[in-house]
Amino acid sequence: MAWIKVVHSEESTGKLKELYDRIGGSTKKEVANILKVHSLHPEVMEAHLSLYEIIMFGDSGLSRSQREMIAVVVSSTNSCEY
Repeated sequence: MAWIKVVHSEESTGKLKELYDRIGGSTKKEVANILKVHSLHPEVMEAHLSLYEIIMFGDSGLSRSQREMIAVVVSSTNSCEY
């Protein structure tokens, strides 16, 4: 759980609601806290998503699985659940 004030999906409106809907998709899955911490500034959340999409899905000499493995090692090293 984030210690930072967040706007939950059911309370969201406008641009934030659009982003939450984009993240949750048709399954309406829960938005991860790592994204919710940006909920007071939807433009920052959108930039975070864009950066993530480029890093994980953009053109690269690394395969998708290699990128995921790097992310797991970095998160583990930092004692981060993400």
